[in-house]
Amino acid sequence: MTMDSSASSVMGFGSGEEELLTESAVHSAIPEQLLALNELDVLYDDEFQVLWSYMRPTGRPSFTPTMLADFQNWQRLISEGFGPGKVPLRYLVLGSRAPGVFCFGGDLKLFHQLIHERDRDGLVYYGHRCCEILHRNIQTLDIPMLTIGLVEGSALGGGFEALLSFDYIVAERGATFGLPEIMFGLFPEMGAHALLSRKLGSAMADRLIGSNKTYSAEEMYDLGIVHHLAENGQDLNACREFIKKSDRRHAGLVNSRKATKTVWNLELDELNRITELWADAAMQLRDQDLKVMTRLAAAQQKLADAA
Repeated sequence: MTMDSSASSVMGFGSGEEELLTESAVHSAIPEQLLALNELDVLYDDEFQVLWSYMRPTGRPSFTPTMLADFQNWQRLISEGFGPGKVPLRYLVLGSRAPGVFCFGGDLKLFHQLIHERDRDGLVYYGHRCCEILHRNIQTLDIPMLTIGLVEGSALGGGFEALLSFDYIVAERGATFGLPEIMFGLFPEMGAHALLSRKLGSAMADRLIGSNKTYSAEEMYDLGIVHHLAENGQDLNACREFIKKSDRRHAGLVNSRKATKTVWNLELDELNRITELWADAAMQLRDQDLKVMTRLAAAQQKLADAA
């Protein structure tokens, strides 16, 4: 397989995927469990040392406890099997196989249940799991690699927050981004405040978080959140082209991103404290707020079912 091959080489868009599947399976140093996760598909491209990963949710495309468990194992297995002295890894890419959706974010059905049961500890536990995954991704699992979020469709709530933890975001022009939590009296629980404030400043972060607006990929590009725009249906090609162009500058780009994160000085404790404030706010939601949450979850499920 070469970097000039078409988008059919990955993601099941054509016949080329079998080559990556075979290549991944025969690479004896890759942990077998990594290729057998329940809701994440993982493919390894040996030529450019890319690990292509795709969310494959069994239900509503959101961060359910089972999806979070897969992400924890995904990170653990990558740390164990890849990096200097192991399987070489220069790029880690995350996309989604859910049609028209990158991710809807937090598990609203679970939130409703925990709030109804007055289970603040359960909300905090969920939030801390998300924060740990996000923080480890920001640190690129302590591997000298670049991380890339590959976006087709909607990236909402925690799905948008997760993307903010990647070094680069490649998005189709038809992709959309938003933080809808204010609709039902909450705010983003995982990383929007910390990361948007560092990327855009606190005033613009407040505007995005409190607007309940859906933003286009072009608007996110103009803000500097999205780094590369692709024509609809061409996000994979654009990502591969970015990897090809970045390869000779890899060391400089990796260390430039490290410098940026050094300036951020974002510790896990900060993320955890924000999610605890979120849990406190969740416990104060009124019945009408929970009804809005339920309607939003139902609408998102309907969209996913239709897709």
